[in-house]
Amino acid sequence: MSVRTTVGIAVLAMLGCAIGAFYYLRAREARPVPEGVSPEPTGFRDAPAPTKPASTAAAKPHQPAVSKKVAAPVDAALLLRAGEVLEYTANVSNLENVASLKLQVAGRGTFLGKSVWHLQAFAHTQSPLRMVFELDDQFDSYSDAATMASLQYEMRLNERGQKVESIQRMTATGKEPASPEAAQARVLPGTRDPLGLMQYLRNVDWAKTPEVRCPVYDGHKLYDVRAKLGATSEKVNVPAGDYSVSKIGIRVFDNGVETKDASFTLYLANNAARTPVLLEAVMPFATARVELLKAK
Repeated sequence: MSVRTTVGIAVLAMLGCAIGAFYYLRAREARPVPEGVSPEPTGFRDAPAPTKPASTAAAKPHQPAVSKKVAAPVDAALLLRAGEVLEYTANVSNLENVASLKLQVAGRGTFLGKSVWHLQAFAHTQSPLRMVFELDDQFDSYSDAATMASLQYEMRLNERGQKVESIQRMTATGKEPASPEAAQARVLPGTRDPLGLMQYLRNVDWAKTPEVRCPVYDGHKLYDVRAKLGATSEKVNVPAGDYSVSKIGIRVFDNGVETKDASFTLYLANNAARTPVLLEAVMPFATARVELLKAK
């Protein structure tokens, strides 16, 4: 098994999007990545910070007639919290801590006239593996605040010195034009990207809906993903602590055919935030275990 494959499995296990990144590196020509922090996409506006009302009578939100900021309505059903940061370590077979992984909710705002969550993920290889395979990848998702359907998915990849960038605007009709820096990706209605999928699975009421399915675009291909509740009260131990969890089995289909070479299991904590504390991947030649280190 190559070093690249080893790291790919670890990142895939948590993010679900790294496999698309690897396909992208092979299938498309590289484009230079700008140095520094990546800017928000054209058309994105941060939601204004909430202010504490002076009185009960003043509690209703008020927008001035002309404003550069657009308020985003609160979706009571979603558990997302702006500023949440989840840090993980990835172990593959007998190799421990081959990669560090971070998921964060960067904020809430509007994009293309819709209320969205800005989701981010970061992946880095760790020493000693980093000495032979340096990987520093960033993924950004702008997902509909109510459904987590993807509006735009971005990959900024830096792998063994090769830097590439992919910015893809999702469209189910082909009529929505992409901005100059983005490419148009034709998808099915309700398609989620890997980061939106993770947040969507956290927000499913598994007691009422024991199985869900949805199209997922990983930056390269469109898949049909099916997730099913396996157990409601298992115990797991990860570096962040001991958790009572719900066990969710995830199956991936490509053109109606299930991918038999991999299976995934997601463990969501039975707490108010339904924190993803563990994800396991079983492959033909290796197993991966991605464990929660810290939740902020």
